[in-house]
Amino acid sequence: MFTHLLGNDARALNSQLSHGGFRRSQSIAYRPACDSCNACTSVRVPVESFMWTKSFRRVLQKNRDLTTGAVKAAATSEHYELFRTYIDTRHSEGGMADMSVLDFAAMIDETVVDSRLIEYRYERSHPNGGELVAAVLMDVLQDGLSLIYSFFDPTEAARSLGTFVVLDGILKAKKLGLPFVYIGYLVQGSKKMDYKKRFSPQERLGGQGWLLVR
Repeated sequence: MFTHLLGNDARALNSQLSHGGFRRSQSIAYRPACDSCNACTSVRVPVESFMWTKSFRRVLQKNRDLTTGAVKAAATSEHYELFRTYIDTRHSEGGMADMSVLDFAAMIDETVVDSRLIEYRYERSHPNGGELVAAVLMDVLQDGLSLIYSFFDPTEAARSLGTFVVLDGILKAKKLGLPFVYIGYLVQGSKKMDYKKRFSPQERLGGQGWLLVR
């Protein structure tokens, strides 16, 4: 199921559709609608009640030497190089494995809503000072932040950068006074998606609306 995000109301429509379990890809909002299957469940994290475990605090501590900044959602060769390394290492058999630089640019650049690219770089004092280590494409919604797609340096496994990006999104939402961070779909039976269960408590969209899961 999909719909196009067009016109002057695209931002408001993006928020409404995200609340209804849709995800955005360029100017299209989509939601899985498979016959006799409900394996894909939309997940969002309530910012104020999120549990900052010792493990999560350690992840923040490990990445204290990274700087973060929002830039215009416009792809560069630096972004694509990091994305390509990430995909080739972590998801070489996935749906994005064949994405060209033009496909990647379209994913980042083509937006009609309030989108930002958040960059994470080593501090200047680091041996790799200024180098891009992670990035996430993020939409600003009326009720939260939606993490569209993140990619990072796969050689920095000890940093848990995927987790860090989500945690930083929660911090950013709190600073902006937004109640939720939308983190995509939890797919039943997919080990690659199981990490999303760690962000607790969380709300999952079901037939009766958003339900709190602890």
